[in-house]
Amino acid sequence: MGSVRHESAASALSCVRSGDRLFVHGASATPLVLLRGLLEHAPRLRDVELIHLHLAGDCEIADSRYAESFRFANLFVGPGMRKRLDGDRVDYLPCFLSEIPALFRSRRRKLDVALVHVSTPDAHGYCSLGTSVDVARAAVDSATTVVAQVNPRMPRVLGDGVIHIDQIHHWVQVDEPLPEAPRPALGDEERAIGAHAASLIEDGSTLQMGIGAIPDAVLEALAGHQHLGVHTEMWSDGLLPLLRSGAVDNSAKAVHRGKTVSGFVVGSRAVYDFVNDNPSVLQLDVAYVNSAAVIARNPRVAAINSAVEVDLTGQVCADSIGHHVISGVGGQMDFIRGASLSPGGKPIIALPSRTKSGESRIVTTLKTGAGVVTTRAHVHYVVTEHGVADLYGRTLNERAHALIRVAHPDDREGLERQWREVRLRYD
Repeated sequence: MGSVRHESAASALSCVRSGDRLFVHGASATPLVLLRGLLEHAPRLRDVELIHLHLAGDCEIADSRYAESFRFANLFVGPGMRKRLDGDRVDYLPCFLSEIPALFRSRRRKLDVALVHVSTPDAHGYCSLGTSVDVARAAVDSATTVVAQVNPRMPRVLGDGVIHIDQIHHWVQVDEPLPEAPRPALGDEERAIGAHAASLIEDGSTLQMGIGAIPDAVLEALAGHQHLGVHTEMWSDGLLPLLRSGAVDNSAKAVHRGKTVSGFVVGSRAVYDFVNDNPSVLQLDVAYVNSAAVIARNPRVAAINSAVEVDLTGQVCADSIGHHVISGVGGQMDFIRGASLSPGGKPIIALPSRTKSGESRIVTTLKTGAGVVTTRAHVHYVVTEHGVADLYGRTLNERAHALIRVAHPDDREGLERQWREVRLRYD
């Protein structure tokens, strides 16, 4: 522990040079103090790339006034970056979440500096990457220099996120709350989707879910289930009631039985307190968590993912509205594939039938520029508030009619007409 000396953020970041590539820890572990400290070095820096998943906060560092100093490779485009994404200085790097650690470890995207947010060290000198192990473990192992924001409010989480202080080159002590994600309100539409999705899920299933109203609605609808397990890239407050009631006990899992397994968590302080030093919770390297081969070893994997739109053949756009990227590839394909290979698995795409502006999310043709995150060959179930479309083993025509039946009632006639026009082109 004697090798570590406390520094100010500005002092610690003197190690950053023009042309460097920096990994930035993300989500609830976003090192906001380090990002603010980096701004102090903007006048001397040129062409520094920041590569990251979702960043919490206002992302001031991506403002155009710092254009000469910093550019960005978004592995996931969060709210703070969406309005700044220009396809040039602020760009999007599509990559399966499971493959990002290899991107770093292979040095295909070589990291000079890793900016991370860790817990205080224990008596043996070990810190924890806390709420986000995901790709940060690989970044710490791959970067030439590690700069850590050390915070007593960061939970200590068991698993792959444990790092010794000897791996930390610069140490910045802070004491501030972690970013929190408010729990979304659930309406009738979300609860209907949740009930339909939950009807597909059996007792003893292994769950993968994301964050937001629809995942929370599915979890709420599972309150009466038993012996559920969790193996997921992330989870949030919606899972806490099932963990506390015992509905999730992880007893039927084949991989890490008895453990709630994830790559990261996002949510309220209640989530951070639950995972802190909790031996029933593991945060692991996302190359392992999101490996389809590992996922498939668990029984009855129910992978619940959402989408921007789904076309009538089953193609899923989940990361963009047309050309405008709003999120990322993430782990949807990892878990859709893993669930389809799991004994009794259920790969589920769940979405409202319409956007807030009244446009159908079930469409004949995806918008120009829309990214296909999940192919039609991978999709099994599509769920809306109007029911379940079972697409596995169905022809294109059978799929189209199944999807039209779960579209909004006011959109079905138009979709039927458009689909007939598409079929005429086959002749």
